[in-house]
Amino acid sequence: MIIRIANVDDGESIARIYAPIVTDTAISFEEVPPTASEMSGRIEQTLRTHPWLVAEDDGSIAGFAYASPHRSRSAYRWSSDVSAYLAEGARRRGIGSMLYRQLLSTLVRLGHANAFAGIALPNNASVHFHERNGFKAIGVYPRVGFKNGSWHDVGWWRRPLQLLDDNPVTPRPFFNYRAAFRPA
Repeated sequence: MIIRIANVDDGESIARIYAPIVTDTAISFEEVPPTASEMSGRIEQTLRTHPWLVAEDDGSIAGFAYASPHRSRSAYRWSSDVSAYLAEGARRRGIGSMLYRQLLSTLVRLGHANAFAGIALPNNASVHFHERNGFKAIGVYPRVGFKNGSWHDVGWWRRPLQLLDDNPVTPRPFFNYRAAFRPA
């Protein structure tokens, strides 16, 4: 198992992992699975500012994790949203935690202060996963998304990444860090 930076050629494998999550669950609030081409575009766009990682097992993508801006306004630039998704056969093997350890340590090296995860509820597996990886529940947006015939709450979890001070250095974009990336 290796953890590496995603590239646009991974779009097809990532789209294949993500599609049943979109079509069969309320875990994602997307309603139409992105195509391989669209996923490749998302990877390319994300890597300009934030890390997108894949877990590769025997040449196949077993899962992926990525970070994105928490919000677009500049005062939020020290905070990122994080997500991880695994192929059906890759779950409950520690791969998600491996991806998150690398993703979160990369965010620290870039200068980010907080990681946030939004979880469509109910989703006990994701709640347990995030709490096992150091996230604490901070609140719920009640009935915020409608999918598959019902309203869903979204719970928010936070993990501080470093001590906050009154003179923080602006995080570096991942694009400038890629050459120095080394799996932890």
